[in-house]
Amino acid sequence: MATLNISIPDEMRSWIDAQVESGRFSNASDYIRDLICHNQSEKDVIRMALVEGELSGESKLTVLDIISKSKKLNVNG
Repeated sequence: MATLNISIPDEMRSWIDAQVESGRFSNASDYIRDLICHNQSEKDVIRMALVEGELSGESKLTVLDIISKSKKLNVNG
């Protein structure tokens, strides 16, 4: 396993310590690994959504049409 030394502001270190003290993580390294894992997953989800969008074809809707439909869904949804 590789080691990485980083510099962070005191407030961030306090946040990490609080996460460890909560009992969810056994140490700061576990917390950082969890953050990286979540970030990787988010990027994978975004990448897949972009691929799906490209494969779905070209829409005949304008941006304003899409915004209008989105607003209607949020009001009715």
